[in-house]
Amino acid sequence: MTTPLIEVEGLRKSYGDRVVLRDLSLSVQRHDVVCLIGSSGSGKSTLLRCLDLLEPIDDGVIRLEGKEISDPLIDPREVRRRVGMVFQAYNLFPHLTVLDNCTLAQVKVHGVGRDEARDRAVDLLGRFGLADKAGARPDALSGGQQQRVALVRALCTSPEVLLLDEITAALDPELVGEVLEIVRAEARAGMTMVLATHEMDFAREVATRVCFLDAGGILEQGTPEELFGAPREERTRRFLARVLR
Repeated sequence: MTTPLIEVEGLRKSYGDRVVLRDLSLSVQRHDVVCLIGSSGSGKSTLLRCLDLLEPIDDGVIRLEGKEISDPLIDPREVRRRVGMVFQAYNLFPHLTVLDNCTLAQVKVHGVGRDEARDRAVDLLGRFGLADKAGARPDALSGGQQQRVALVRALCTSPEVLLLDEITAALDPELVGEVLEIVRAEARAGMTMVLATHEMDFAREVATRVCFLDAGGILEQGTPEELFGAPREERTRRFLARVLR
């Protein structure tokens, strides 16, 4: 049996007395596109942050291609060389140009030469309609353009898996499509992704598997056809009835 790219077993995470993730387990194979859906506060964003080692866990195990990465002795920088993450709030450096935002991690973290980093960034910016923005500062761009730059920045480091945390939540509705088109393109190209999203139609279209989170656990999961077409759990049915109205 193929070793999962990401494997989570019995993950628990609390903030004080508030338990956010409860004995959560998840397996992600290469080329999977796993969409996390659920109400706000169900644990989607916290799960992604734990996978990227941005949050210490209280219990459980996280493995990357069979190697435990939740061990406190693991250098998180080594993990982040293989895992890319894009946040809802863009997190671009405002004092750097678009091009510099896209080359910085390549050079400083991954040890790529400046010319090679620049060529890769220019190529990706061109592919996603941002070639004319390379010299601009982030505050000169629309929200949709900034989020596309954040995606390009993550892709520039050639991650093995891409974690996307509600990347369209802060955008005006007319800007959502241009950001999701990049995710579609990467899904078609075989990129492994785990994404938290409120875009149900998009999840139905691109996901290989959809996980419904409730009260810090995965209550139900399946293919888009299974989960959207015939959910087993009453809580899942109530959630989908509300968001698909």
